[in-house]
Amino acid sequence: MESFVDFTNRSQGRDQLFRATQYTCMLLSYLIEHKADKKKLVMKLKQLESSMSSGRKMFRLGNMVHALVAARRTTRLPDVVPRFCLTASNLTRALYFVCDAVLWLKSVGLQPDIDKPKWRNWATKCYYFSLLMNLARDWYEISWRVEQAVQEEKTKENFFWDKHNEELNCVKCDSLHGFLFLLFQILKRHPPLLLDLVKNLCDLSGPLDTLGIYKTNPGVIGFCGVLSSLVGILTLSSPHLKLKQ
Repeated sequence: MESFVDFTNRSQGRDQLFRATQYTCMLLSYLIEHKADKKKLVMKLKQLESSMSSGRKMFRLGNMVHALVAARRTTRLPDVVPRFCLTASNLTRALYFVCDAVLWLKSVGLQPDIDKPKWRNWATKCYYFSLLMNLARDWYEISWRVEQAVQEEKTKENFFWDKHNEELNCVKCDSLHGFLFLLFQILKRHPPLLLDLVKNLCDLSGPLDTLGIYKTNPGVIGFCGVLSSLVGILTLSSPHLKLKQ
């Protein structure tokens, strides 16, 4: 109970709970919207989804500063690829929070003349680019670990995981099957990297649909949002599962 209270006391924790609720409502309303006797429930779910979205915008008002501080911190990373990817991600995320704050001003009526579609498009593009930079960093981490594993396999009789020597012998062949097996083992051995990859891939569904790059439906976006939120809650409650910057 104390850990739950501590989690909800943090703004990120509250945002993730609101986010999980928002996308759960989106998913449920999509699943039951064609049932004639569920119209009232669908309306309530969509109202709750809208309320969660507005609440999250208010929680994110100060996140631009956090993103800028994170960008300054990542400029000091020794490795050039993570330094570039994470700094670019944090800077574009800060721009996203600026756009998000402008949209919030429009939603509460403080700036009714704001061009909502234009600002929403800018916000989505910033968020999309930030996710691409995060995925580029994930791929760099994966490729570095794959290369490390292959080099270790070449120089040692006992490969990367002693318990699976016989199984991992298939990696010696340069086949797609061998690469996928090695990739699976690397992600299995590094849960923070796996969780970060899953979260970033799930988060892509929204901007891909909004920008018209790959159209899906609210069901897919809702499912991906719920999964991403659960990963976010898990990494917040268990910091050792968060990929370190």
